[in-house]
Amino acid sequence: MKGKGLQGRLALLLCAIIWGTSFVVLKNTLNSIGTMWVLSIRFTVSAVLLAAAAGRRLKNVSQRCIQGGALAGLSLALAYIVQTYGLVYTTPGKNAFLTATYCVLTPFLAWLVYKRRPGLANVLAAFLCITGIGFVSLTEGLGNVNIGDMLTLMCGFFYAFQVIILEHYKDSGEAVTISAIQFAVAALICWFGAVLFEPAPKNVSVDAWLGIAYLSVACTAICFFLQAWGIQYTNSSVAAMIMTLESVFGVLTSVLFYDELVTGKMLLGFVLIFMAVIFSEVKLPFLKGHKPDRA
Repeated sequence: MKGKGLQGRLALLLCAIIWGTSFVVLKNTLNSIGTMWVLSIRFTVSAVLLAAAAGRRLKNVSQRCIQGGALAGLSLALAYIVQTYGLVYTTPGKNAFLTATYCVLTPFLAWLVYKRRPGLANVLAAFLCITGIGFVSLTEGLGNVNIGDMLTLMCGFFYAFQVIILEHYKDSGEAVTISAIQFAVAALICWFGAVLFEPAPKNVSVDAWLGIAYLSVACTAICFFLQAWGIQYTNSSVAAMIMTLESVFGVLTSVLFYDELVTGKMLLGFVLIFMAVIFSEVKLPFLKGHKPDRA
Protein backbone atom coordinates (compact mmCIF):
# COMPACT_ATOMS: atom_id res chain seq x y z
CA MET A 1 0.00 0.00 0.00
CA LYS A 2 2.96 2.33 0.59
CA GLY A 3 3.93 1.99 -3.06
CA LYS A 4 0.34 2.55 -4.15
CA GLY A 5 0.18 5.61 -1.91
CA LEU A 6 3.17 7.16 -3.64
CA GLN A 7 1.77 6.31 -7.08
CA GLY A 8 -1.57 7.83 -6.07
CA ARG A 9 0.11 11.09 -5.02
CA LEU A 10 2.15 11.23 -8.24
CA ALA A 11 -1.06 10.72 -10.24
CA LEU A 12 -2.68 13.64 -8.42
CA LEU A 13 0.40 15.81 -9.00
CA LEU A 14 0.25 15.09 -12.74
CA CYS A 15 -3.41 16.16 -12.64
CA ALA A 16 -2.38 19.45 -11.05
CA ILE A 17 0.18 20.17 -13.77
CA ILE A 18 -2.18 19.43 -16.65
CA TRP A 19 -5.09 21.27 -15.03
CA GLY A 20 -2.84 24.28 -14.53
CA THR A 21 -2.53 24.63 -18.30
CA SER A 22 -6.28 24.34 -18.85
CA PHE A 23 -7.23 27.83 -17.67
CA VAL A 24 -5.56 29.68 -20.55
CA VAL A 25 -6.75 27.10 -23.11
CA LEU A 26 -10.33 27.38 -21.84
CA LYS A 27 -10.23 31.18 -21.72
CA ASN A 28 -9.22 31.32 -25.40
CA THR A 29 -11.76 28.66 -26.40
CA LEU A 30 -14.61 30.62 -24.82
CA ASN A 31 -14.01 33.39 -27.36
CA SER A 32 -15.53 31.12 -30.03
CA ILE A 33 -17.92 28.76 -28.23
CA GLY A 34 -20.45 29.30 -25.43
CA THR A 35 -19.77 28.00 -21.93
CA MET A 36 -22.41 25.26 -21.83
CA TRP A 37 -21.53 23.99 -25.30
CA VAL A 38 -17.85 23.74 -24.38
CA LEU A 39 -18.69 21.79 -21.24
CA SER A 40 -21.23 19.56 -23.01
CA ILE A 41 -18.75 18.51 -25.69
CA ARG A 42 -15.94 18.20 -23.16
CA PHE A 43 -17.85 15.90 -20.82
CA THR A 44 -19.37 13.85 -23.65
CA VAL A 45 -16.00 13.07 -25.23
CA SER A 46 -14.59 12.19 -21.81
CA ALA A 47 -17.55 9.95 -20.96
CA VAL A 48 -17.25 8.07 -24.26
CA LEU A 49 -13.49 7.55 -23.84
CA LEU A 50 -13.79 6.29 -20.28
CA ALA A 51 -16.81 4.13 -21.10
CA ALA A 52 -14.76 2.49 -23.84
CA ALA A 53 -11.93 1.96 -21.36
CA ALA A 54 -14.31 0.46 -18.80
CA GLY A 55 -15.74 -1.93 -21.41
CA ARG A 56 -17.54 -4.94 -19.97
CA ARG A 57 -17.10 -3.68 -16.42
CA LEU A 58 -20.01 -1.30 -17.02
CA LYS A 59 -22.33 -4.31 -17.40
CA ASN A 60 -21.54 -5.48 -13.89
CA VAL A 61 -21.46 -2.08 -12.25
CA SER A 62 -22.88 -1.99 -8.72
CA GLN A 63 -25.72 0.23 -7.61
CA ARG A 64 -23.36 1.91 -5.14
CA CYS A 65 -20.94 2.76 -7.95
CA ILE A 66 -23.78 4.26 -10.01
CA GLN A 67 -24.94 6.30 -7.02
CA GLY A 68 -21.45 7.59 -6.31
CA GLY A 69 -20.80 8.42 -9.95
CA ALA A 70 -24.12 10.25 -10.28
CA LEU A 71 -23.53 12.38 -7.17
CA ALA A 72 -19.95 13.14 -8.24
CA GLY A 73 -21.20 14.03 -11.74
CA LEU A 74 -23.76 16.45 -10.34
CA SER A 75 -21.15 18.18 -8.17
CA LEU A 76 -18.68 18.20 -11.05
CA ALA A 77 -21.16 19.76 -13.47
CA LEU A 78 -22.14 22.50 -11.02
CA ALA A 79 -18.50 23.23 -10.23
CA TYR A 80 -17.49 23.51 -13.88
CA ILE A 81 -20.49 25.62 -14.83
CA VAL A 82 -19.88 28.33 -12.24
CA GLN A 83 -16.11 28.15 -12.69
CA THR A 84 -16.30 28.49 -16.48
CA TYR A 85 -18.79 31.34 -16.34
CA GLY A 86 -16.48 32.94 -13.80
CA LEU A 87 -13.55 32.63 -16.19
CA VAL A 88 -15.48 34.70 -18.75
CA TYR A 89 -15.29 37.68 -16.39
CA THR A 90 -11.89 37.24 -14.75
CA THR A 91 -8.33 36.27 -15.65
CA PRO A 92 -6.99 32.70 -15.87
CA GLY A 93 -4.55 33.28 -13.01
CA LYS A 94 -7.18 34.60 -10.60
CA ASN A 95 -9.59 31.87 -11.67
CA ALA A 96 -6.92 29.25 -10.94
CA PHE A 97 -6.05 30.51 -7.46
CA LEU A 98 -9.62 31.19 -6.33
CA THR A 99 -10.59 27.69 -7.46
CA ALA A 100 -7.86 26.35 -5.16
CA THR A 101 -9.83 27.43 -2.10
CA TYR A 102 -11.71 24.13 -2.27
CA CYS A 103 -8.81 22.43 -0.51
CA VAL A 104 -9.38 24.68 2.50
CA LEU A 105 -13.12 24.00 2.39
CA THR A 106 -12.71 20.22 2.13
CA PRO A 107 -11.86 19.54 5.82
CA PHE A 108 -14.88 21.56 6.97
CA LEU A 109 -17.26 19.83 4.60
CA ALA A 110 -15.72 16.48 5.53
CA TRP A 111 -16.67 17.34 9.12
CA LEU A 112 -20.31 17.20 8.05
CA VAL A 113 -19.88 13.85 6.30
CA TYR A 114 -17.29 11.95 8.37
CA LYS A 115 -17.56 13.85 11.70
CA ARG A 116 -13.83 14.66 11.52
CA ARG A 117 -13.62 17.95 13.38
CA PRO A 118 -11.18 20.45 11.78
CA GLY A 119 -8.12 21.21 13.88
CA LEU A 120 -6.40 24.48 14.73
CA ALA A 121 -4.45 24.31 11.47
CA ASN A 122 -7.69 24.22 9.49
CA VAL A 123 -9.06 27.26 11.32
CA LEU A 124 -5.84 29.19 10.73
CA ALA A 125 -5.90 28.13 7.08
CA ALA A 126 -9.46 29.39 6.70
CA PHE A 127 -8.47 32.80 8.12
CA LEU A 128 -5.47 33.07 5.78
CA CYS A 129 -7.57 31.95 2.84
CA ILE A 130 -10.28 34.55 3.44
CA THR A 131 -7.63 37.27 3.79
CA GLY A 132 -5.94 36.13 0.58
CA ILE A 133 -9.25 36.10 -1.27
CA GLY A 134 -9.75 39.71 -0.22
CA PHE A 135 -6.41 40.78 -1.69
CA VAL A 136 -7.03 38.88 -4.93
CA SER A 137 -10.68 39.80 -5.49
CA LEU A 138 -11.32 43.22 -3.97
CA THR A 139 -10.13 46.06 -6.17
CA GLU A 140 -11.57 49.22 -4.68
CA GLY A 141 -13.71 47.90 -1.84
CA LEU A 142 -16.56 45.49 -1.20
CA GLY A 143 -18.72 47.19 -3.83
CA ASN A 144 -16.28 46.30 -6.60
CA VAL A 145 -16.06 42.54 -6.28
CA ASN A 146 -15.68 40.98 -9.72
CA ILE A 147 -18.64 38.72 -10.58
CA GLY A 148 -16.16 36.31 -12.15
CA ASP A 149 -14.27 36.03 -8.87
CA MET A 150 -17.48 35.38 -6.94
CA LEU A 151 -18.56 32.63 -9.34
CA THR A 152 -15.12 31.06 -9.09
CA LEU A 153 -15.36 31.01 -5.30
CA MET A 154 -18.72 29.26 -5.56
CA CYS A 155 -17.15 26.47 -7.59
CA GLY A 156 -14.83 25.72 -4.67
CA PHE A 157 -17.74 24.37 -2.64
CA PHE A 158 -18.83 22.02 -5.43
CA TYR A 159 -15.27 20.79 -6.04
CA ALA A 160 -14.87 20.08 -2.33
CA PHE A 161 -18.08 18.03 -2.36
CA GLN A 162 -16.89 16.14 -5.44
CA VAL A 163 -13.62 15.16 -3.71
CA ILE A 164 -15.50 14.03 -0.59
CA ILE A 165 -18.01 12.04 -2.65
CA LEU A 166 -15.24 10.21 -4.50
CA GLU A 167 -13.57 9.32 -1.22
CA HIS A 168 -16.86 8.11 0.25
CA TYR A 169 -17.56 5.84 -2.73
CA LYS A 170 -13.99 4.80 -3.48
CA ASP A 171 -14.75 1.19 -2.46
CA SER A 172 -17.71 0.92 -4.85
CA GLY A 173 -15.83 0.01 -8.02
CA GLU A 174 -12.85 0.72 -10.21
CA ALA A 175 -11.79 4.31 -10.84
CA VAL A 176 -12.43 4.19 -14.59
CA THR A 177 -16.02 3.00 -14.09
CA ILE A 178 -17.07 5.63 -11.58
CA SER A 179 -15.32 8.30 -13.68
CA ALA A 180 -17.24 7.27 -16.79
CA ILE A 181 -20.52 7.51 -14.87
CA GLN A 182 -19.77 10.92 -13.39
CA PHE A 183 -18.86 12.34 -16.82
CA ALA A 184 -22.00 10.92 -18.40
CA VAL A 185 -24.15 12.58 -15.71
CA ALA A 186 -22.23 15.86 -16.04
CA ALA A 187 -22.62 15.74 -19.82
CA LEU A 188 -26.42 15.27 -19.59
CA ILE A 189 -26.73 18.25 -17.25
CA CYS A 190 -24.62 20.48 -19.50
CA TRP A 191 -26.41 19.42 -22.71
CA PHE A 192 -29.70 20.32 -21.05
CA GLY A 193 -28.34 23.78 -20.24
CA ALA A 194 -26.74 24.28 -23.65
CA VAL A 195 -29.85 23.45 -25.68
CA LEU A 196 -32.16 25.53 -23.50
CA PHE A 197 -30.06 28.60 -22.76
CA GLU A 198 -27.37 29.09 -25.42
CA PRO A 199 -27.41 29.35 -29.23
CA ALA A 200 -25.59 26.65 -31.17
CA PRO A 201 -21.98 27.63 -32.00
CA LYS A 202 -21.21 28.79 -35.56
CA ASN A 203 -17.99 29.44 -37.48
CA VAL A 204 -15.85 27.83 -34.81
CA SER A 205 -12.12 28.24 -35.43
CA VAL A 206 -9.70 25.32 -35.74
CA ASP A 207 -7.85 26.56 -32.66
CA ALA A 208 -11.08 26.39 -30.65
CA TRP A 209 -11.72 22.78 -31.71
CA LEU A 210 -8.14 21.88 -30.83
CA GLY A 211 -8.65 23.54 -27.48
CA ILE A 212 -11.79 21.49 -26.83
CA ALA A 213 -9.94 18.31 -27.83
CA TYR A 214 -7.16 19.09 -25.34
CA LEU A 215 -9.65 19.95 -22.60
CA SER A 216 -11.72 16.82 -23.27
CA VAL A 217 -8.97 14.23 -23.54
CA ALA A 218 -6.07 15.48 -21.41
CA CYS A 219 -7.71 17.79 -18.88
CA THR A 220 -10.90 15.80 -18.34
CA ALA A 221 -10.79 12.11 -19.31
CA ILE A 222 -7.16 11.46 -18.36
CA CYS A 223 -6.97 13.80 -15.37
CA PHE A 224 -10.19 12.75 -13.71
CA PHE A 225 -9.34 9.11 -14.16
CA LEU A 226 -6.00 9.79 -12.47
CA GLN A 227 -7.83 11.75 -9.77
CA ALA A 228 -10.32 8.95 -9.08
CA TRP A 229 -7.49 6.37 -9.10
CA GLY A 230 -5.22 8.47 -6.89
CA ILE A 231 -7.95 9.17 -4.33
CA GLN A 232 -8.33 5.42 -3.79
CA TYR A 233 -4.93 5.50 -2.07
CA THR A 234 -5.04 9.04 -0.62
CA ASN A 235 -7.50 10.62 1.82
CA SER A 236 -9.54 13.58 0.60
CA SER A 237 -7.62 16.28 2.53
CA VAL A 238 -4.19 15.22 1.22
CA ALA A 239 -5.63 14.79 -2.28
CA ALA A 240 -7.07 18.31 -2.17
CA MET A 241 -3.72 19.74 -1.05
CA ILE A 242 -1.82 18.10 -3.93
CA MET A 243 -4.38 19.01 -6.58
CA THR A 244 -4.49 22.64 -5.51
CA LEU A 245 -0.98 23.03 -6.93
CA GLU A 246 -2.82 23.49 -10.21
CA SER A 247 -3.29 27.11 -9.11
CA VAL A 248 0.46 27.69 -9.18
CA PHE A 249 0.80 26.18 -12.64
CA GLY A 250 -2.31 28.10 -13.71
CA VAL A 251 -0.77 31.45 -12.81
CA LEU A 252 2.56 30.57 -14.43
CA THR A 253 0.81 29.54 -17.64
CA SER A 254 -1.34 32.68 -17.61
CA VAL A 255 1.69 34.95 -17.16
CA LEU A 256 3.65 33.17 -19.91
CA PHE A 257 0.93 32.70 -22.52
CA TYR A 258 -1.91 35.08 -21.64
CA ASP A 259 0.26 38.07 -20.71
CA GLU A 260 -1.52 38.40 -17.38
CA LEU A 261 -0.11 41.13 -15.13
CA VAL A 262 0.16 40.13 -11.48
CA THR A 263 0.06 43.15 -9.14
CA GLY A 264 1.73 43.25 -5.74
CA LYS A 265 -1.64 42.99 -3.97
CA MET A 266 -2.68 40.01 -6.08
CA LEU A 267 0.67 38.32 -5.46
CA LEU A 268 0.24 38.79 -1.70
CA GLY A 269 -3.23 37.26 -1.97
CA PHE A 270 -1.84 34.31 -3.94
CA VAL A 271 0.81 33.74 -1.27
CA LEU A 272 -1.75 33.85 1.55
CA ILE A 273 -4.06 31.40 -0.24
CA PHE A 274 -1.15 29.05 -0.91
CA MET A 275 -0.06 29.32 2.74
CA ALA A 276 -3.63 28.47 3.72
CA VAL A 277 -3.38 25.31 1.65
CA ILE A 278 -0.13 24.30 3.33
CA PHE A 279 -1.42 25.09 6.84
CA SER A 280 -4.59 23.14 6.14
CA GLU A 281 -2.87 19.95 5.01
CA VAL A 282 0.70 19.86 6.39
CA LYS A 283 1.36 19.10 10.06
CA LEU A 284 3.48 22.06 11.14
CA PRO A 285 5.64 21.70 14.31
CA PHE A 286 3.89 24.37 16.38
CA LEU A 287 0.48 22.84 15.59
CA LYS A 288 1.35 19.20 16.24
CA GLY A 289 0.15 19.36 19.79
CA HIS A 290 -3.41 20.05 18.68
CA LYS A 291 -5.14 17.13 17.03
CA PRO A 292 -8.63 17.28 15.58
CA ASP A 293 -11.31 15.33 17.37
CA ARG A 294 -12.71 12.29 15.61
CA ALA A 295 -16.11 10.81 16.18
